[in-house]
Amino acid sequence: MTEECAQCGFVYDLTKATTAVEAINERVGAAAAVLRDGDVDVRSRRHPEVWSPLEYGCHLRDVLLVQRERVLAARRVDRPDYPAMGRDERVVHDGYAEQEPADVARQLADAAQMFGNALTRLSDDDWNRTLLYHFPETSERSLRWVAMHTLHEAQHHLRDITHQID
Repeated sequence: MTEECAQCGFVYDLTKATTAVEAINERVGAAAAVLRDGDVDVRSRRHPEVWSPLEYGCHLRDVLLVQRERVLAARRVDRPDYPAMGRDERVVHDGYAEQEPADVARQLADAAQMFGNALTRLSDDDWNRTLLYHFPETSERSLRWVAMHTLHEAQHHLRDITHQID
């Protein structure tokens, strides 16, 4: 069964997992460029229930860092049970809306590089290692899926960001 995002059309093609790093870097670069653009209001929410571009940038940064830790954990331990990241709580707990856009843009690039480094060091066998993943429901997932899900996150949230500034 092929997974596809109904909102952005992303298709989880696990055969492309080993090439996800470049695509992630492209999308993160585009998101960071928006955050660095001083002519764009990245702090305001266009709708109260939808995160601002800055908040999406912070979320994407944290996704990359959490995913890196998940990959590293799966290399150390068989089938680790890595907890959910607490995506909604982080917005408030880490003060996403108050962070400096230029700092977040830089951190996004750094997080993408760190995640990419973890992926590029995987052996053929490592790509098939698994972990328990708790989003959208708890299931056992391979590192191939983690790579593709992270690419999906980058693509989906770039879309979230750019739709607010168009």
